[in-house]
Amino acid sequence: MDSLNQYTDSELKLIYRILHENLASSPDLMDSDLLNDLQTLLQQKARQDGVDVSLHSQWAAWLSGLPQELS
Repeated sequence: MDSLNQYTDSELKLIYRILHENLASSPDLMDSDLLNDLQTLLQQKARQDGVDVSLHSQWAAWLSGLPQELS
């Protein structure tokens, strides 16, 4: 099995957004180790880019590839 680090950030963000958007229809995803590992990795990358991941607007903008308001 390959490490998540081998994939591009854009691909990881896309997969995360798709999984996250489907939490309501697939609640088992909430307990998924893969989703948790992916979120942890992406949050680390976001923090390195200066994103405050506790601010939903910054986190969502970063995941979507949009400019963030750094407030």
